[in-house]
Amino acid sequence: MKRLENKVAVITGGTTGIGLATAKLFAEEGAKVTVTGTNPATLATARTELEGIADVIASDAGNANDVERLAAAIGKEHGVVDVLFLNAGITRYALIASMDEAALDESIRVNFIGPWLAIKYFTALIPRGGSIVLNTSMTNQLGQPYTGAYAASKAALRSLTLTAAAELASSGVRVNAVSPGPTETPIHAKQGLEQVIRNVIPRIPLGRLGGADEIASAVLFLASDDASFMTGEEMVVDGGMTRLRVG
Repeated sequence: MKRLENKVAVITGGTTGIGLATAKLFAEEGAKVTVTGTNPATLATARTELEGIADVIASDAGNANDVERLAAAIGKEHGVVDVLFLNAGITRYALIASMDEAALDESIRVNFIGPWLAIKYFTALIPRGGSIVLNTSMTNQLGQPYTGAYAASKAALRSLTLTAAAELASSGVRVNAVSPGPTETPIHAKQGLEQVIRNVIPRIPLGRLGGADEIASAVLFLASDDASFMTGEEMVVDGGMTRLRVG
């Protein structure tokens, strides 16, 4: 039996990296998948890669009107959303003293306000037994230079996970988070951070970056009935980076 057989799943930021890998895995497990994104190029590529297994919709995860319209469209087509993976996010790295306020605002808008809006507008569609998974980051547990905006937005998302889990528990809806460590995804290339990320490898006990498919497997676990007695949890998938010390 496939773990998401006939389930309706929505993935924000699902056109590349972790979101795309998760869309493919959800589809393999029997889900009817819809992914969103904003970049025309990655939307086009995703439509090719996901042809026949997922719908791809242009929608800004941090825009209230877009999120409300998306929820209405999914509700009209499917009636319910069994799994909501709030994956859309951006990275804006700079020292606090040199970061401009617009970059901070954009980080909070996409990384925190976006998931908040999605929970607000999709909750009515999620039935008892449904699951919400948020993508936080292991940076929310660390104090690292240059991560002031990103880590803060992800720490807020961790807090939102707990609040939403408490609010939706009586409805039988579980809310958990996956917290990836350094992962091989296109987001680093977009920001010109490939070498920076690779420089982190010596600090990872397992000695390598994570794969998008490995994070997707953790998301599948949290989204499925395999995690039926888990809510309010943050599953860290970081090769031991936040738990162990090497060297």
